[in-house]
Amino acid sequence: MPRAFTRVSPLRQRFRPLWWLAITFVLISFVTRVALLVMSGKEIPHTPLNLLYAFGVGLGYDLVTFIYVAWPMVLMLWLVPARRAPISGLGLWLLYLVGMALLYAACLGLVFLLWHVHVHESWPLIVLFLFFLPMPALAYSARSGQWAMYVMGLVLLYGLFFVAASELVFWNEFSVRFNFIAVDYLVYTTEVIGNIQESYPIGRWLALLMVAALVVFVLTRRGLRTRDDGSRFWQRSRLALVWLVLTVLSLFAVNSGMKDRTGNNYVDELAGNGIYQFFAAFRSSHLDYAKFYQTLPEDQAFAILRDNLKAPNASFVSDDPKDLTRAITHVGPEKHLNVVLISVESLSGDYLGTFGNKQNLTPYLDSLVDQSVFFDNLYANGTRTVRGLEALSLSVPPTPGDSLIREHNNENLFSIADIFNDRGYQSDFVYGGYGYFDNMNYFFSHNGYKTVDRGDIPKDAVIHSQNVWGVADEDLYTLALKQMDDAQAAGKPFFLHIMTTSNHRPYTYPAGRVSQIAPSRPGAVAYTDWSIRDFIERARSKPYFDNTVFVITADHCASSAGKTAIPINHYHIPLWIYSPKNFPPQRVHTLMGQLDIPPTLLGMLNFSYRTRFFGQDVFQLPAGGGHALPGTYEKLGYLRDDMLTVLEPRRRLEQFKPDYATGDATPIQPVNQAMVDQAIAYYQVASDLFKRGELVRRPSDATPVQPLPLPAPATSTAAPVSSASAPAATSSAAVAH
Repeated sequence: MPRAFTRVSPLRQRFRPLWWLAITFVLISFVTRVALLVMSGKEIPHTPLNLLYAFGVGLGYDLVTFIYVAWPMVLMLWLVPARRAPISGLGLWLLYLVGMALLYAACLGLVFLLWHVHVHESWPLIVLFLFFLPMPALAYSARSGQWAMYVMGLVLLYGLFFVAASELVFWNEFSVRFNFIAVDYLVYTTEVIGNIQESYPIGRWLALLMVAALVVFVLTRRGLRTRDDGSRFWQRSRLALVWLVLTVLSLFAVNSGMKDRTGNNYVDELAGNGIYQFFAAFRSSHLDYAKFYQTLPEDQAFAILRDNLKAPNASFVSDDPKDLTRAITHVGPEKHLNVVLISVESLSGDYLGTFGNKQNLTPYLDSLVDQSVFFDNLYANGTRTVRGLEALSLSVPPTPGDSLIREHNNENLFSIADIFNDRGYQSDFVYGGYGYFDNMNYFFSHNGYKTVDRGDIPKDAVIHSQNVWGVADEDLYTLALKQMDDAQAAGKPFFLHIMTTSNHRPYTYPAGRVSQIAPSRPGAVAYTDWSIRDFIERARSKPYFDNTVFVITADHCASSAGKTAIPINHYHIPLWIYSPKNFPPQRVHTLMGQLDIPPTLLGMLNFSYRTRFFGQDVFQLPAGGGHALPGTYEKLGYLRDDMLTVLEPRRRLEQFKPDYATGDATPIQPVNQAMVDQAIAYYQVASDLFKRGELVRRPSDATPVQPLPLPAPATSTAAPVSSASAPAATSSAAVAH
């Protein structure tokens, strides 16, 4: 038929802007994927199969994501009438505004009743109401409709450019698409926005993004022309219904794990879509272990775990097969030494000269290796600070979803502070930033600690440097020394858990401390080393120094990215236990996890106590009995006997032989079922006990455990035996591994 007689249907006219958005979205996603590929360098072999997978599967995820991204435009195209605005006149407008305000208040109340989300946390709802607010004033084919479509198109375009730029920054930091870290960052906007402003020229970037969005908008605005020669509301409703059906189907038919098929984590991540991955991570923030992961019969899981927790100096206090409470018994009196536990931000093992680093970033920490009990085969629980804090305070595996530090009902859990407090210690958590971040102050203050943070620094104190995350480490240590001095003055032994911040982007630190260029990651690592030396030298002048144990470790590694889901080399962290008057130097090679630090430390102090820790004293393990539990927010690892078992959502699992140097891994087939069962037992029982409220401290946990008596001196005329026995802590630490 001649073109002059061809009539475009009103419905096609009406929904034409959706084609503009689809093409724009797919092109931006494609360019973003190309940029991420270039940034990945040699981590992604540029084979035709890898490229086809990344871009082919990636296109599929882009199209699914477009269904969600297009909803604002779909709603406008559906609801706005063609030629006449439905509300006119001041009276009707006032009535409409009052109705919308009441509806908004009702929604806020409903959200609070259902999820206990307060008004200041419900701000995204206002965006939804502001979106609908002007619609009654619009007519699609009139000038008002055209300008509204232009504004929506420009806002969506700028938003897509902003997300693409954010993905590049996020990939540069973590080498993954948006994940649970990005979800966490959205909650703590003050610190995150401040960190971005201090790390990048954010104003210039936002301006450039606006220029780019305006240029693309001007060149393509014809695709946003509004025309409707008479579509009916019921006709538009059919298309909106189809869009809703597609949305629901995609929710059930597609998930974020479907792309993880190549064995190269970089390729799998490249095949995803950042917006889709973000919301998938948001939905996974409260993963129920029993619903998403492989399980064992409850009795079997507890039996395996109890068998794993056996130790020569441990005995279960109950015959209940589901009670993990053990009495830990040592020989001789306890050593009530002061303890300073420093969890250093992002102190990866590969920064140390003792592990082969040639940059001489940590000369002091390297020198402490030969003066300490040094553990060189330690692996972190996770990739976030809260995972390290969780392991060091509660000695639990990294259960899926949120850390227990951020979970609801996390009060009065059995912690290492409880064990110290039962002995009259002052237990403090000392943080260089503001402890509301990651719920730290709430968690520690409700689990046996007194919290001390940036807000407790006197107003007239000298602050040598600070950024959005916190004060310089040397100023944090000054705050810690005050707590130590106060406890000493009160005649109490102290247990301090110090969390540093300086070794974190934007990597700022006081001038003149180290030779490295500032700000930079190497400089921040070097400053970390300098400040620890300065702290210990200042503490050396104190009367309590000889009776103080310094425990230095990391919260996690600086990088978590690798070709595998859990690249084991990016979980390797150091541990020093330094107290020259109490523990002779020793290097310990036993495989251990971060959750083993609390019971190992208590063993070196010769404490006899009750415990339900999941970690173990590595000095009580048989040869080859060590293991570690590295994980992400949804992938749960179990490392033992050179096998890494990884439990994944949708009841999947993988097993590998890891390469400890590169983080690569070779799949094991068939899997070792005994290792699978052990992995399941640890994570299933930990998740189940927390869910049932059985990780809490019980009154009976304070029951004293009597130490075993010292052996009687041997009677012999051959050679007299000194009556001065070696301190229990020293003898515990002297076991060779």
